[in-house]
Amino acid sequence: MVRITEDLIRKRAEHNECEIYSLQEISLHQQGVERIEHLDRWCRDLKILYLQNNVIPKIENVGRLKKLEYLNLALNNVERIENLEGCESLKKLDLTVNFVGELTGVEHLQQNQFLEELYLTGNPCTDFDGYRQYVVTTLPQLKKLDGKVIQKTERILARQDYEAVRKNIIEQQQAYVQKRVLALTAD
Repeated sequence: MVRITEDLIRKRAEHNECEIYSLQEISLHQQGVERIEHLDRWCRDLKILYLQNNVIPKIENVGRLKKLEYLNLALNNVERIENLEGCESLKKLDLTVNFVGELTGVEHLQQNQFLEELYLTGNPCTDFDGYRQYVVTTLPQLKKLDGKVIQKTERILARQDYEAVRKNIIEQQQAYVQKRVLALTAD
């Protein structure tokens, strides 16, 4: 298991003279990292955090990164959108190609009032009927979803059947979770 250690952060902070406490950007991609840890204690000023292409299963220990504007967790093993409420400055979240199957988790992002861009391409939830409509309505602050600009007319249309779409999303989500549990227990 590769852990995020002070030594690893210092090595990746050469551009900041190995000073980690004032670090605003760090790239920990392709390190085999299995867990997000310690960054909220050692790097409180982080604005940009690259963690793509690791094996991280859960978003955790980032809630105290109040200045974080961009979090890249693409190509990991993330299953749920959670624990980002404390990231008050978050503008862009990239969860491309993960295992997010619980789309209602985007409701946790409603408090992230500055969130403008969300990338979920390549996740099971993007195959759900009503996916885009649900996300566009649930997160009115978004300007782009999966790289595509959200037009005003799209947002208005998305709101029209929201309750029915949300109900349908929940049903599809439950079916996905059951299927995933069965697949995991069969292994």
